[in-house]
Amino acid sequence: MKKYIINVAFSLILLSFVGCGKDNYDAPESTLTGRVVFQGQALQVRGTDERVRLQLYQDGYAKRDPIEVFVGQDGSFSAKLFDGHYKLVTRDGNGPWVNSRDTTEVELRGTTSVDLEVTPYFTIANPSISLDGNMMNTSFTINQVVETAEIDRVILLLNSTSFVDDGFNVMRREFTSNINIGSNSLSADFSEEDKAMNAKTLFGRICVWTKGADQGIYSPVVRLR
Repeated sequence: MKKYIINVAFSLILLSFVGCGKDNYDAPESTLTGRVVFQGQALQVRGTDERVRLQLYQDGYAKRDPIEVFVGQDGSFSAKLFDGHYKLVTRDGNGPWVNSRDTTEVELRGTTSVDLEVTPYFTIANPSISLDGNMMNTSFTINQVVETAEIDRVILLLNSTSFVDDGFNVMRREFTSNINIGSNSLSADFSEEDKAMNAKTLFGRICVWTKGADQGIYSPVVRLR
């Protein structure tokens, strides 16, 4: 029994040293920042629940699993990494843009910033969002970038925080008809949405969703109340 206790104690000490060894590995200290852009302009996307992602592959390692990089709602991204050479691509089938997966080469030393150029199906220009009582009024221009793309729906969104998208909102209205390439004006009555009516702050956003895409393209977030 005494021998058994000694063996257990020795094993616990050994495990503690192993654990300390693992904890002593250096954490990555370099930073990659950037934006997902079209013609130099950052694209607005869904920023919650890590729905829009990029992928990084590092040269020189046998392990080929990608490093997932999450895109914020303003199109920006940031990741802590080790120095090295990386290949940055969009995630397969993810995002409101053409699924080309062209590679952007990144040489990371310290802090590096890079723009990842993509081709969105549509863009939203000249967005105007306002409140009039219990009405959300919008006007905006839809520009078609990909000739074969079709609009599935337009979504008007309100939320009580500055994170506004098709998943996080206190009001969501979808429109599937009378949507034009070019100028549009849409309004939504939120008088029956208690959370929207009672919110001390309200933020608004417009989303255009392409048929067959897993994500929509958005307008910038606007504070309305």
